[in-house]
Amino acid sequence: MALLEWLTKRKQPLSRMTRSELRRQELLLDKDRKQLLNKITKIATDKHTLFERGAQEKTPEIRRMLAQEFELKTTEQLMLARQLNIRSKEMLTVSRLRMLRENADRAGQSNRLGLVSESDILRLGKLIESDAVKSEIYQERLDEILSIGAAVDEGSASLSEAGKTVMNVWEKMDAGAITDTVEAFDEADRSVRERHATQES
Repeated sequence: MALLEWLTKRKQPLSRMTRSELRRQELLLDKDRKQLLNKITKIATDKHTLFERGAQEKTPEIRRMLAQEFELKTTEQLMLARQLNIRSKEMLTVSRLRMLRENADRAGQSNRLGLVSESDILRLGKLIESDAVKSEIYQERLDEILSIGAAVDEGSASLSEAGKTVMNVWEKMDAGAITDTVEAFDEADRSVRERHATQES
């Protein structure tokens, strides 16, 4: 949360950072993004393994447990995706400011970044924290500013609505209604995500 710390603590305003300081923060944020991507990729692989195991498993109790694990993995995946969205916006901000600093240094305008006001920085902070603002939309807002173009757990044996949707997909596979494993996984994953989106809205 390096950028958010700057926005709140203001130990060293972004506009006063040198090119090398901005570049260093850019590299740190890029490292964080790659770590998050690796975690998301691993979870996606784990979810496929869980789903395939559940499709082969016929014992309801074991299937119920696997459905719960699938839902938990999806929840973790969504949380990491939110963090990735924030890191991407933070990195985009630092990259843009570094570009401004480089251009200003070449043009001999040491105060170019001073044109980014405190109110602009606060606006950026709100956009960074908002999950609804994706990186593409944030990039547009950033360029404008810089002028550079879950259900309650009822016990271990119970399932939430999201978990039940995974069970339903496996039952469809048992009945032969769905034969394609990839299609089945996509339907289960989409259903769990939709359930989470409904709960959060």
